[in-house]
Amino acid sequence: MVSLWGSKDGDDQHTDGGSTNDEENNQQQPRQSREANERTRLLPPRNDGYLDPDDPAVSPYNLFSVRAIRFVGILFLIISFLWWVLLLVSIFVSPPMMHSRGSGFFDFSFTTLTLGNLLNGLLFFSTPSRAMEWSSLIIAALLLLDMVVVLAVQRLRSEEGWVGIASVIWATVMALYNVMSDRVVAWGKQEEEERLTGRKETRRTLREWCAVLTATVIMIVMIVITIFLTATLILRSRDASLKPPGERFYVDGDKYKLHLACVGNVTFDAHGKKNPTVLVEAGEMPFEDTMDDWIYSSYHNGTIDRYCYYDRPGFAWSDNAPSPHSAGMTSDALSEALARAGEEGPWVLVSAGVGSIYSRIFSSRHVRDVHGLFLIDGLHEDLLHRIASPTRGFMLWGRGIISPLGYDRLFGAIFKGRTREDRVYGKSAYQAGKFIKAKLQENLVAGSLTKNEVSQARNIQTPNTPLVIVSSGIEVRRDNEWERKQEDLTKITDNLVSWDVVNRAPHRVWLTLEGRTILEKRLGELVRAR
Repeated sequence: MVSLWGSKDGDDQHTDGGSTNDEENNQQQPRQSREANERTRLLPPRNDGYLDPDDPAVSPYNLFSVRAIRFVGILFLIISFLWWVLLLVSIFVSPPMMHSRGSGFFDFSFTTLTLGNLLNGLLFFSTPSRAMEWSSLIIAALLLLDMVVVLAVQRLRSEEGWVGIASVIWATVMALYNVMSDRVVAWGKQEEEERLTGRKETRRTLREWCAVLTATVIMIVMIVITIFLTATLILRSRDASLKPPGERFYVDGDKYKLHLACVGNVTFDAHGKKNPTVLVEAGEMPFEDTMDDWIYSSYHNGTIDRYCYYDRPGFAWSDNAPSPHSAGMTSDALSEALARAGEEGPWVLVSAGVGSIYSRIFSSRHVRDVHGLFLIDGLHEDLLHRIASPTRGFMLWGRGIISPLGYDRLFGAIFKGRTREDRVYGKSAYQAGKFIKAKLQENLVAGSLTKNEVSQARNIQTPNTPLVIVSSGIEVRRDNEWERKQEDLTKITDNLVSWDVVNRAPHRVWLTLEGRTILEKRLGELVRAR
């Protein structure tokens, strides 16, 4: 009889069969799980208690020392940025106690380099590398050399002042800090990898390699910049050994020095009156490279008995003045330098180009001592807008910012044989940061302070002062406005001795034989006029 629930044997067989099937299924299941698919892990889960190297928890930031180093780096970056802004402002307006007798472009460059160094270190803080470490060491070594050069050469030390010295020392310390920071982060990274993953990680991700490559390229660029800065400083130290022909006198409350030189002896006429001394004001370039030849020729052939000349602030051997600085301030500085040198009038003022603006202001402030005005293709006050152009000012500022690299001066010294004389007052003088700063100062106030000063000078000028005007024939024919303004200059006094327009003569009239002949002739007439 068949049981309602089946026979015992059947049940046993069913049970046995079910067990067999379960065992078969259990045996097949693992086989299926071992088959690889797109979700299969390449490595089995770790059961040793360590984290995966790619786990975000594996980070050097876990260490307080690393976090502290990064915080200090951010603090240094903020301090450097504030100093950088202050130096940028001081180019245009000198804050109290922050005037440097040099251009101020070098300390700005050192601080800019410091900002780049710190920013680069913070951007790639978590990916230290040997390339970064060695690059920082090279920059630190070069900056250390710069610091030694600035401190060792007396002229550079006085020109850079405490602002420049502090800037180069800060740049050196920050470069060394970057080296230390890189080492600390590398140590912290290794410590955390060994603690959390059980071993030091030797591989890098693609992102890390890109970060290392970018940081290295930036550091190489900064190394090149530092090399140029160092080479230019060495060239400046070489130029500082060139002695001035006259003396340098402190002016404006001993803020800077002005170079003044006089040639010849004081002479007297038959009535015992002192003969006038010719006081020369150069034009767009230093006197020593432009007007010196024909003035000395006039002295040598007896046309004049004595002459004095000076370098405006920022030119040749003179220091840069605080900003802003107008033509009237320069005239006051000249007056102070003459007084300190013991030089007294009477004067016959000879000037060229933009120098005529300075001479006219000086004349109006020494009306009793000035016995004659000689303007050589002089700039009229109504044309000051040409040198006050904002575009020109921006270009001068840009040239000043890159002037510490000295690529043009280095190229001239290495490949063109430029000498110290060329760089201090000669054909390469316009490349110097001091010269560029002086031109930038001239540009900033030409349309305001300087124009007001020369307009006042025209009203103050005594009408009986003898006046000689010599104009460039090329400039007069090329520019109708220049011609009209040259004619107007003949009316600044009522005692016009002569007005000559020299044909085929450029702006520097003395460069032609005819121009030099006329200049020497008219100068002799003006000196003898009473």
